[in-house]
Amino acid sequence: METLIINGLSQSIAYCEAQGLAKCFQAYADYALNEYIFEIGFNENTGYTYIALENGISIASSMGNDIDYLVTKFYDGEEFFYSSYEEALEELQTLNS
Repeated sequence: METLIINGLSQSIAYCEAQGLAKCFQAYADYALNEYIFEIGFNENTGYTYIALENGISIASSMGNDIDYLVTKFYDGEEFFYSSYEEALEELQTLNS
């Protein structure tokens, strides 16, 4: 059994970050349950809590707000934000074709 580590957060999590993580986990359960989790964390530069999936999509929430689904071009770091997991999957397929 592997252990998941939450990067970028201390042992005391602020309310907004806790709400963001809860929303990320709910979105994961609703749309990506069988996808392998690459990383879970908090980005201090953007304020996003996130679950990065091995398939290339990140489920993210800024300050506990609604979920964004991010697809990142690995070769240049350009990010695309989507309001649904399906849209993110379509973009990922486009980038990989």
